[in-house]
Amino acid sequence: MRILIVGAGATGGYFGGRLLQHGRDVTFLVRERRAAQLAQHGLAIHSAMGDATMPSPRTVLAKDLHQHYDLILLSCKAYGLEQAMDDIAPAVGPQTAILPILNGMRQLDLLDARFGAQHVLGGQCVIAATLDENGGVRHLNQSHGLTFGERDGSASERMQQITAVLSDAGFDARPSHHVLQDMWDKWVFLASLAGITCLMRGSVGAIVAAPGGEATTLALLEECRAVAERAGHAPREALERARATLTEAGSSLTASMLRDLQNGYPIEADHVIGDMLARAASPAAAPVLSAVYAHLKVYEEARSE
Repeated sequence: MRILIVGAGATGGYFGGRLLQHGRDVTFLVRERRAAQLAQHGLAIHSAMGDATMPSPRTVLAKDLHQHYDLILLSCKAYGLEQAMDDIAPAVGPQTAILPILNGMRQLDLLDARFGAQHVLGGQCVIAATLDENGGVRHLNQSHGLTFGERDGSASERMQQITAVLSDAGFDARPSHHVLQDMWDKWVFLASLAGITCLMRGSVGAIVAAPGGEATTLALLEECRAVAERAGHAPREALERARATLTEAGSSLTASMLRDLQNGYPIEADHVIGDMLARAASPAAAPVLSAVYAHLKVYEEARSE
């Protein structure tokens, strides 16, 4: 199976690197600077789960992409999705499966409109990683799960083939018959975590210790839960885990969106928070979510200036 990894950043570099390490047919779609970096230093993974170095991994630039691939792993940030769709268009053939592992749900709508729903799987990942000064992937914890599945829950032939390719490749490959629920569960938690830590500019522990902090956190979680329920994907067991994590006393947990915001980087405000708000019954039904979104849009406006 020919696999195209869109980007060789921390997430794509990790999962693509592990696949390459375990003998899979992997090509990275990258920009010229990243291609030169990989040619010079190779792709290194530094991880408590095992280090690996792949010298001169195969790369391709968008302008040179002319062949179809069997599986496209889409790991870009949401604000790069439109460009990524343009870039991968020549690689999408009649049998190509696209596996997006972005946060949220809006990517499915955009990919369906561009390539057709028959090409698009559901998917998500759980990993904390970053790039070092030489472009090596630094895995920051021991979580490295990749969940994927047909959106109708079926055990299709291509799902069996993809499962075989992604399994035993150095990370936790998790085929799912309820992948849309998995994605909603993660989105409800992530929107709550990102929303409250960005709004309050602090960690979970600092927020719940502040007057009204825990109540505001739980109000935001409930607003996101209600959106999921309205879409037919109310979280169940995942809700209790989210509630426990978001109210843990002394927790240093923050969202990566907060770290991006503090560093002046682009953020996924529209994709993670704005789309959740757009799916609410009304803005009045989600006052904390509305405040979070306004806060993030003020940041984006200031950053653009």
